Amino acid sequence: MPKMGDAMEEGTLLEWLKKDGDSVKAGDTIGNIQTDKATVELTAPGSGVLGGVLIAPGETVGVGIPIAAILKPGESLPEGWGNGESKQAAEASAKPDEKSESREAPADDGSSRVLVADGPTASSSERVAASPLARRIAAEAGLDLKSLSGSGPGGRIVERDVRSAAESGATPSQGTASVEPLARLEDRVATLTNLQRITAQRTAQSKQTIPHYYVTVEIDLERLVALREAMNEENPDAKLSINDFIVKASALALQEQPHINASWDDGKLRMHASVNIGVAAAVPDGLTLPVVKNCDRKSLRQIANEIRDLASRAKVNRLTPEELSGSTFSISNMGMFDIENFSAIINQPNGAIIAVSTAKRIPVVVDGDEGEELEVRTQMKVTGSFDHRIINGAEGAVFMGVLRKFLESPTLLLS
Repeated sequence: MPKMGDAMEEGTLLEWLKKDGDSVKAGDTIGNIQTDKATVELTAPGSGVLGGVLIAPGETVGVGIPIAAILKPGESLPEGWGNGESKQAAEASAKPDEKSESREAPADDGSSRVLVADGPTASSSERVAASPLARRIAAEAGLDLKSLSGSGPGGRIVERDVRSAAESGATPSQGTASVEPLARLEDRVATLTNLQRITAQRTAQSKQTIPHYYVTVEIDLERLVALREAMNEENPDAKLSINDFIVKASALALQEQPHINASWDDGKLRMHASVNIGVAAAVPDGLTLPVVKNCDRKSLRQIANEIRDLASRAKVNRLTPEELSGSTFSISNMGMFDIENFSAIINQPNGAIIAVSTAKRIPVVVDGDEGEELEVRTQMKVTGSFDHRIINGAEGAVFMGVLRKFLESPTLLLS
């Protein structure tokens, strides 16, 4: 199992795209792996014949554990391969929790292991060979796997088959457990995906070990909204979002307040030279954090184009480990959900994160020519979460004020 990112400790094999005995070339994609952050392609590290496959789709093993061999002409598998220490290590890492109330259904040839709730199980003749990702996408789309044709090894249904069927308007399945009304189902115990499990562990660790405090500011977006509308009229093929302005404003605020662009490093304050902003994005398996690198050196348009590209590939789990690591500051935006205000959990090892709420038209008191006047204006609340070990309360408050300055004077973002 290769290491695909600094924080990766294990990976789940989603599918083999080559089978035992197939010839492969260095760089060929031979499978797909789910890491703690994304689905990534498994490429052949050398040329030869794939042999001695040790794990099946759906199994999770630690980094460095053997999962297969690539043999050169005349080579044979190492002694004990498949029934020796390497096989035992792979099996041990994929062994299910004995305390779980779920149980494993027997895996048929070419199919993955699937956790099912206690109760009657389908016979092996009724099961369809499909990857775990394909099964999940089909369930979400209400598609019956039995009606699909597989393009994977041995006719196995893979992700691209399900997405193609969904886009072509295939008929949703009827009467299956996946679409049965929730009220008619009994309690079930479901196993978290690798991404959900790692996210749960890291958010819990962050909340338990980092002394969070929160600062909320209300920002007037009248000038920003007007500028955005004008720029989008000039270039309708590459429209800017409010979030693009927020990322750029955050980068400039961090440049002006570099002690916020920092991390706790074993009792020391590490201030980062580059401003790398992670932008939280919802994906089918949970939450991921694509990173826009060197935001302080990029224009508003460059940032917008990069965010658009990262977000589109995040939805189909096609981000690289490099694009998901290295953040020095993070943004969580729930503006599309009509949220008045919320606070976010700091993404370690960052020292801060901002939570962006919905921009709303509300009545506010402003200074007019004849004194105070009541106007309807676009306002938005932003809450900063800070690590009190390295950023004290006054510093957090000052930073939020600087952020507000850039967003309320949006022409400063065009330089």
